[in-house]
Amino acid sequence: MNVHAALRPKADAKTRIDPVTAAVIHGALENIAIEMGHKLMRMSYSSIIRESEDFGAALTDAEGRQLCECKMSTPLQSGPIPGYIRGILKIMAARGETVRPGDVIMHNDPYGGASHGPDVGFCVPVFLDGALIGFSVTTAHHLDIGALSPGSCGIVDAVDTYAEGLQFKAIKVVSEGRRNEAVWHMLRDNIRASDLVVGDMEAQVKAAEIGAGRYLALVQQYGLATVNAAYEDLMDYSERLMRDAIRALPDGDYTATTHFDGYLDDPDPARRELPITATIRVRGDSLVVDLTGTAPQVPDKPINMPLEGTVDCAVWLTIRSILLDSVTYGNIPQNSGLTRPIEIIAPKGTLTNPIFPAPVIARFCPGNALADTVMKALAQAVPTQVSAGIGNLRVIAFSGLNEGKHWVHMEILEGSYGGRHGLDGMDAVDTLYANTRNNPIEDIESHLPIRVDRYELRDNTAAPGQWRGGIGTVREFTCLADGGFSVEGDGHRFRPWGFDGGTDGHTASLTLVDKSGAQTPLVSKVPYHKVKAGDHLVSFGPCGGGYGDPLKRDPQAVLFDVLEGYICAEQAKADYGVVISGNSLDAAATAAERARRA
Repeated sequence: MNVHAALRPKADAKTRIDPVTAAVIHGALENIAIEMGHKLMRMSYSSIIRESEDFGAALTDAEGRQLCECKMSTPLQSGPIPGYIRGILKIMAARGETVRPGDVIMHNDPYGGASHGPDVGFCVPVFLDGALIGFSVTTAHHLDIGALSPGSCGIVDAVDTYAEGLQFKAIKVVSEGRRNEAVWHMLRDNIRASDLVVGDMEAQVKAAEIGAGRYLALVQQYGLATVNAAYEDLMDYSERLMRDAIRALPDGDYTATTHFDGYLDDPDPARRELPITATIRVRGDSLVVDLTGTAPQVPDKPINMPLEGTVDCAVWLTIRSILLDSVTYGNIPQNSGLTRPIEIIAPKGTLTNPIFPAPVIARFCPGNALADTVMKALAQAVPTQVSAGIGNLRVIAFSGLNEGKHWVHMEILEGSYGGRHGLDGMDAVDTLYANTRNNPIEDIESHLPIRVDRYELRDNTAAPGQWRGGIGTVREFTCLADGGFSVEGDGHRFRPWGFDGGTDGHTASLTLVDKSGAQTPLVSKVPYHKVKAGDHLVSFGPCGGGYGDPLKRDPQAVLFDVLEGYICAEQAKADYGVVISGNSLDAAATAAERARRA
């Protein structure tokens, strides 16, 4: 593989290009990634991509350094893309294989840079004058990957990586422009709902090819040396922003520990109520995130987190979001320069750096809990830039057979944010390193044997604070045909943490109600479970923690919450010392009540 000479950085380079040209090229790169994302969404078959936007799209250089990413994609999809490329190049070098023009390479190895098996990447190399200059990459979460039970979430009982489904380690699905039909036949014959899944994969290939063509056209328009100089400067700019933000922090060590459910119904204490510990060491313009103290890996349960592809993205995304908030800093070039000042230490054999073949497919919720832990540690240094504890997400994989063909549907159950300095927590949203969207009820009911009976906010569960915690949802589903479901989630045991005097949030719950009305409470991780037509699933989502002393909350904000039905008048008085009479605030009684508690 020949790397173009213009891509080799100059040791004495200081100012490579004027900032106006760099900004124009930055905009062009971002627009390429955005177009890739839009095209992928429009061409995809399954709702997990076209509605939930659980995909990634990015361009990298020939070494895998990220140049740009699609803004609509989730960080857990676009963030790992440099790792995909590094994994592909390493595997191909070990085999003695070469990347060639016209190749399309499929990859999903969670121990080779991918986030987990269902997030399959398709990589199209970009060549100029016969030399490799970069890659155009799409990733997406697929409905099924041939695991032990239907769906690609809720595979919570996989005993090793092999039980998690098909593994693709740098496989050429197109070789020098010729489609490798044998691979595509294997995919169709070993994956449930293959029309949807393979259709989504083909959409990924086309979107990546579009990105490759646009990038090549950009290079031909400006010249490779100019484009190279622009993105080297952009990476340096992003690095300077991050270093400046870190330098503004007080030097010191900041440690936090949180816990996540694990397997609450497992008698083995090594598999439940597991700790995650993060220590952030700030020194000058760089920092180290040390995960020593996190629980050992669980060798036969898939809640372990790949260091590259999950742990690194959880850490980077959290630090970038807190220190370089886009509300303050605007549109920052999203590239590999942002991660240069950050080092991650994760002891081998722990949940955050498992040893192959420990299973990892259900790594999402632990990874989001890790992000929450990093935020809790950083709160000690920048208390006004964080939220209180978040309510984690859960995913239900519904499935069944229709005339001998599988159908599979992923339903993302939202979490919520904790209160923030000056702002209440956001209700019913994906949190931290997830930013997928929900599926419209109309889409679900028009395609699937599922009825959505309830979709609303919980009552009287907003965690009190000067800025209240976000509110979780109530979701109820009725199965209209025999089938099954599995659940991958968290947040049933530990309440999201309150901050600076705010109250802890509320846990989630999930209940199976059969058509006779009998209720069965469920834990947050449920392996494949059969259901009959008429059975119901009722979910109560978690509520984020409160921020600040509830007695300092603006009484008018409390009145608003009462009038909106978020809390009742009795809760207003008990939690906030605010007296509501009818639909009005009793200012005198409120002042007296708060004075009494002072």
